[in-house]
Amino acid sequence: MASEAAAYTLGEMMACVAARELKDGEVVFVGIGLPNLACNLARATHAPNLVLIYESGAVGAVPERLPVSIGDPALVTGSLMVCGMADVFQSLLQNGKIQVGFLGGAQIDKYGNINTTVVGPYAKPKVRLPGSGGASEIAVHAQRVLIISKLNPRAFPEKVDFITSPGQFSKGKSRKQWGMPGAGPLKVITDKGILEADESGEMVLTALYPGIGVDEVKKGVGWALKVREPLASVEPPGAKELALLREVLDPQKLFLKG
Repeated sequence: MASEAAAYTLGEMMACVAARELKDGEVVFVGIGLPNLACNLARATHAPNLVLIYESGAVGAVPERLPVSIGDPALVTGSLMVCGMADVFQSLLQNGKIQVGFLGGAQIDKYGNINTTVVGPYAKPKVRLPGSGGASEIAVHAQRVLIISKLNPRAFPEKVDFITSPGQFSKGKSRKQWGMPGAGPLKVITDKGILEADESGEMVLTALYPGIGVDEVKKGVGWALKVREPLASVEPPGAKELALLREVLDPQKLFLKG
């Protein structure tokens, strides 16, 4: 739990915070896990007209139950369109139609660069990871990107071992200088607070969850984390949000374990 007195888990908090970031009618490129849960929570609360697009080709999906994979048949029933993966990326994502993209990664650095390729040197890595999939395209082309990840110094180094998906600043150039059309990662939703890109592209602490202190957040990153003043406080999950998460969206705790 977030604390002994808390009535919610930090996973539930992250899902609620991510859901609140979405506006009604937005077009969202979503994967499986907490982003998926957040999108469906947003649809059930304040954003009923959210348009969900899955990498597998389901466009405008309205699943009656929480899909467990991007190939889940629940995504097909009632969707606006089912197409090939190439159509999703070429006609929608690269054409600037995706307003929000959700991403995560094994490593996220101070400029929002994401690594899902290797831990350690590329030629002789300590760990070889799954790679980009569609993440790099989402990071480049989505109008804005939200990252969801739990804080940990190993997961939040000052510099990633490999840039799989570009953030705000990399190899001495900004996104604009690289010619990337999307705004890139603007917020990182963690299990303790929210990080946002400042004018230089660096991720800084802008909001804390109830019962969490600044020092606790700073211990979770591998760089000298800046703090924007005044710090905002984040409202805990409401009764309706918790009921939807626990009783409707994820009663088996597929994504909210622990």
